[in-house]
Amino acid sequence: MALHRGSGKHGERRISVNPFFGGADPVCGMTEAPPTHRLPDVPLAPDTAYQVVHDELMLDGNARLNLATFVTTWMEPQARVLMSECLDKNMIDKDEYPRTAELERRCVAILADLWNAPDPSAVIGCSTTGSSEACMLAGMALKRRWTKRNADRYPGARPNLVMGVNVQVCWEKFCDFWEVEPRLVPMEGDRFHLDPRAAAALCDENTIGVVGVLGSTFDGSYEPVAELCAELDALQERTGLDVPVHVDGASGAMIAPFLDEDLVWDFRLPRVASINTSGHKYGLVYPGVGWALWRDKEALPEELVFRVNYLGGDMPTFALNFSRPGAQVAAQYYTFLRLGREGFRAVQRSTRDVATYLAAKIEELGDFRLLTRGDELPVFAFTTAGHVTAYDVFDVSRRLREAGWLVPAYTFPADREDLSVLRVVCRNGFSHDLADLFLADLTRALPGLRRQQGPSGEKDAATGFHH
Repeated sequence: MALHRGSGKHGERRISVNPFFGGADPVCGMTEAPPTHRLPDVPLAPDTAYQVVHDELMLDGNARLNLATFVTTWMEPQARVLMSECLDKNMIDKDEYPRTAELERRCVAILADLWNAPDPSAVIGCSTTGSSEACMLAGMALKRRWTKRNADRYPGARPNLVMGVNVQVCWEKFCDFWEVEPRLVPMEGDRFHLDPRAAAALCDENTIGVVGVLGSTFDGSYEPVAELCAELDALQERTGLDVPVHVDGASGAMIAPFLDEDLVWDFRLPRVASINTSGHKYGLVYPGVGWALWRDKEALPEELVFRVNYLGGDMPTFALNFSRPGAQVAAQYYTFLRLGREGFRAVQRSTRDVATYLAAKIEELGDFRLLTRGDELPVFAFTTAGHVTAYDVFDVSRRLREAGWLVPAYTFPADREDLSVLRVVCRNGFSHDLADLFLADLTRALPGLRRQQGPSGEKDAATGFHH
């Protein structure tokens, strides 16, 4: 979560309340406007409180037009009802809500089967608040495995984790919080993610693992997990170093099983020890749920697992968070049940079709150069063509925001900081019709952009986030 400062001198500001927000008597209870940064002295009527908060939230962007976020922004009405029925159920209370716990167990089993676990019954998994927590748990397991193997050298030796410079920020947080050295494979030329050979070259006796990303947030491309495992196999033959792989499948782990069935990236590779995904991304559930799975008990050290009383027995748990609602887990099981394999395939295929269609249309405009085409993740990145000098991607992002579209513009990391791009994330609910509306707004913006004397240089005003 973002960090916020206290109110400072803003405590005297008050919320303006329209008298008609009241009931039959429009001035009832409206003699004093409530403050914004301290508790009001007296209660407000529920309708009044609702309207005040509702009106302020109107200033937020429209989530359906947010092409920056990967998280789900549309679900069926039945899913909304189901989630509202489960908002008061605390996931950690397994003995009080045994059926919610059972739905979580079923989701883990479904994912183990979907990700081709050799023995699904041996897989250990759990729900999380999202992929960030799932990655933290996976990293903790990698570090604890390495620590046990190197008990004679640790804590003297400093563990390291190898990954591409394009990883999501949660991996940087993990390394910082758990005192692990991050070893980052840089971008080079038109390669915008991890190179398997370069990753293997960074490994040594202190490497706890290598992270492969199935769907980079920078451009939507898959990292070559099978090639990475092959390089680490060769490293083990040469040196004896046995380095496990974690697949950060935040998005791709819910795309590849349906659209890229021949792509080998999951538990079919013996070196893959764990996988995570975001149920709230292409798992098609509203924000608040992720999943982490380990191949077997060896991949998840027993001492990291806590046990709680569950119907008179032990329920093993592994989490950073404790209390959280069961709504998202229930919604995940609903989505699995509702769609099945064929339904998921149809939804993800439609989303990829929209991405490839829109990417091709943007390329046809002539002002832009595609980095990716949306044919892996339904995500593509593009930059201005070489002949365009009147404006840059940050100007485009600002102009699209005026039409209601949130499209991030950002600069790539070290060794490709010369490259600034726009990125479009296509999700379920972003239809061909919406894609055409987006394309029309982009096309209308071009004449004005072309008339500029040069880029505005106001990068801070554009949407800069890329995860």
